[in-house]
Amino acid sequence: MNHPVDFHEGEVILVDKPLKITSFGAVNRVKRVFVQRTKKKRYKIGHAGTLDPLASGLLIMCSGKKTKTISSFQNLPKEYTATIRLGATTPSYDLETEIDQTFDISSLTEEKIRECAQSFVGEQEQLPPIFSAKKIQGKRAYDLARAGEEVNVTPNKIIIHEMEVLSVNLPDVKVRIACSKGTYIRSIAYDFGVKLNNGGHLTELRRTKIGSYDVENAHTIEQVQQWIFDSEFTPIS
Repeated sequence: MNHPVDFHEGEVILVDKPLKITSFGAVNRVKRVFVQRTKKKRYKIGHAGTLDPLASGLLIMCSGKKTKTISSFQNLPKEYTATIRLGATTPSYDLETEIDQTFDISSLTEEKIRECAQSFVGEQEQLPPIFSAKKIQGKRAYDLARAGEEVNVTPNKIIIHEMEVLSVNLPDVKVRIACSKGTYIRSIAYDFGVKLNNGGHLTELRRTKIGSYDVENAHTIEQVQQWIFDSEFTPIS
């Protein structure tokens, strides 16, 4: 962000989304400053790929005319670091819901865990979590799940390019995952436990890359807001 904001042509903005806010909420916080700065009632801005509230990391926002390029970012491969906790499952496959089943992890070894990680590499069909933003007959799956209704999700075809075990400190396993669009890391955490004849759920998730875009080059929401506020806006006559 070493140049003034181009309010008219738009910008591609790399944001490091913090925990506990939605991607929509992050976009709205940036949008409010655009509206304030331009004194317009509306200003186009969107994001290229949702991150759950319990996930942090790279969120690409596109403003103005650049919103037309959002789909090109959505199709890029993604990279994440994640912590999988073995020995327990949750209905949401992460910390959103309480543990519903526990397992003995005494027979698990680092060798088995690393072998299991390698078995995920390749093209496969993945079943999304029922607590997901996937739409089912016009409704979000998580809305149906939270209402106690039956949720029938269909599998997605995905590709896991790499799954590297970064550390094993049972019950926690930290991994780096490079994957295609549409991959649910929560489902990988759950399936990881299943493959080990155990249970697994996600306790930490951070998106580090989208294509060649790296979270190391991203900025906080506050930094982006200040950048917009400090940039001069010239109305088109």
